[in-house]
Amino acid sequence: MVRWRSGTVTAVRRRWAGAVELDVDLPDGAAMRALAYPALVGDPEPGDRVLLNAGALLMGLGTGGYALVVALPDRLPPDPPQALGTRDAGHLVKARYTPLQPILLGVDEEASPHHDLLATAESLDGMPVVTADLHSALPAVLAGVHADAPAARVAYLLTDGGALPAWFSRTLAGLADHLVGTVSVGQAFGGDLEASTLHSGLLAARHVLRADVAVVAQGPGNLGTGTRWGFSGVAVGEAVNAVATLGGRPVGSLRISDADPRPRHRGVSHHSLTAYGRVALAPADLVVPDGLAPALAAEVDAALAPLGGRHPIVRVPTDGLDAALRATPVALSTMGRGLDADHAYFLAAAAAGRHAARLAR
Repeated sequence: MVRWRSGTVTAVRRRWAGAVELDVDLPDGAAMRALAYPALVGDPEPGDRVLLNAGALLMGLGTGGYALVVALPDRLPPDPPQALGTRDAGHLVKARYTPLQPILLGVDEEASPHHDLLATAESLDGMPVVTADLHSALPAVLAGVHADAPAARVAYLLTDGGALPAWFSRTLAGLADHLVGTVSVGQAFGGDLEASTLHSGLLAARHVLRADVAVVAQGPGNLGTGTRWGFSGVAVGEAVNAVATLGGRPVGSLRISDADPRPRHRGVSHHSLTAYGRVALAPADLVVPDGLAPALAAEVDAALAPLGGRHPIVRVPTDGLDAALRATPVALSTMGRGLDADHAYFLAAAAAGRHAARLAR
C-alpha cells in the first residue's frame, strides 16, 4: 500500500518533457529525491510543501528510484481552461479510479478532429510493427529503422505494462525529434495522442501520424515476478495478434543476451519464448541478427527451433548497425547494462528495426 511522506522542496534538479526532478527534505531530517508531473500536480518550486508516495523508493523497487509527488497541497494548480460539464476537450479517463486519474481527449472520440477518419479505419495497410517486451529496445529499434531508411516515419505505441505516464521516460524525451509521435494506449497516458486500446492506437499511428513503421513496447519499469507468466512484457504476444488482426506486419524483436546473469534470460529470454511461442496466435517475423558469437548463435537457434513452425525466423545482416547504435541520441541501457556490456541485446533490436524498414519499402 501507499507509504505517505510530507516534505519541503529544497531544489529543482533536472527537467525533461513532462517531468521535473526534485530534492525534498522531510521533517525528520531525511532527504528524498522526488519526481513530479506538472500536468497532473502543478509545477513545484523550492519552498513548496509536497505530499509524496514514497513506497517504491523505500522498498528499492522500480526504475529511477523516486518518490512521486501526489500533490502540492498549499498551492494547487488551476482547473483546465475547458468548461466544466462538457466533453468538448475529451472524456477519456486513464489510470481510472485512482486519485490522479487524468481526463484526456481520445484520438478517436467524438470531440477529436480525427474521429471521422478513425471511425472508418479498419486496416494498417501492411504497416510493419515491431513488438518488443522492454522499453530499452525502443532507441535500438529506431536506430535500425533509420540506418537504412533515414526518412522513415516511425511512431511509438506506449503500452501500460510499465510506467503509465509517457513523461517518466527520459529516453522518450530524447527521441522526440526522431519519432513522428507517441500514442499512449490502455491506461498509459501523456503521449502526443491518447487511445483507449492498442487497436485504436495502431490505427491512429497509421492514419493520423501517417507512420511507415510503428514500435510497440511498454514503458520503463516493467513488472516481473521471475515466473513464466508473471511478466508484463508477455503482452507483446497480444500485440502481435492485434497487428495481424488489423492487417499489419508483426516483427518480433527478440530479447537475446549472453550478458544477463540470470540463466532464464540467456540466449533467447524465456519471456520472448512465452510471448511468441504461447501467446501470439498469429505469425510474426522473428528477427535474428547475423554475426552473433558462435556459442550464442547456437543457443538462439536451439531455443527458436520449436517456434519455427508458427513464425518465420528471419536472418538479418548487421553491417552498419553497430555504428547506428553508437550514434543514437540517447544512452542505451537495459537492466543497467550499456551497449558494450550487452551488445547482442541491442543488436537484435536494431536488426528488427532494419527488417521493418525493408518491409516498409
